[in-house]
Amino acid sequence: MATFLRTLSYKYQIVYDTISRFAALTVGGEARFRQLALQELEIAADTKILDLCCGAGQTTQFLVAKSEQVTGLDISPVALTRAEAKVPQAKYVEGLAQNMPLADSQFDIVHTSSALHEMTPEELEQILQEVSRVLKPGGIFALVDFHPPTNVLFWFPVAIFMWLFETETAWQLLKTDLATKLTQYGFKIITKRLYAGGSLQVIQARCN
Repeated sequence: MATFLRTLSYKYQIVYDTISRFAALTVGGEARFRQLALQELEIAADTKILDLCCGAGQTTQFLVAKSEQVTGLDISPVALTRAEAKVPQAKYVEGLAQNMPLADSQFDIVHTSSALHEMTPEELEQILQEVSRVLKPGGIFALVDFHPPTNVLFWFPVAIFMWLFETETAWQLLKTDLATKLTQYGFKIITKRLYAGGSLQVIQARCN
């Protein structure tokens, strides 16, 4: 159960952005955080990228600087309106991550940033199936999300943040081995890196 601060952060973009920028300081700032999952990926102007759960385009703005073929998908029409105003270079689609209104095998990269912890375990499994479906064979799923801290000093600030802004699904993700889960859906892990005392994980996985 989250506090009223979570509601405020989703209702008012400035609140969400302020929280995001503050949290991103642990990895060197928001610009670096938004591109953590893109490190070492080969991205050309014609690379087809899906920014899954794109929100108001916080990461989409960095993707369009690398590719001319970026699609943002989100369930919130309000967020998509903000994204389109902020990053008009991308194409936007309204839809659920667990039931994407997109054709099979069309993307070279699917990226998602801090979205999977919003999903129930059942929704997470549906999303992994959908990501596998919309990726081309050999395509890359790149993600960044929560991870149980490996540094004990990070547990207290993470717990406070979760209590103030997150719901039970975020705690459930901390109990989930995402890398193992991805392999169960046919992905091959390329890299898994931990940041911020282990409280953030970045995974790049190849679709078979």
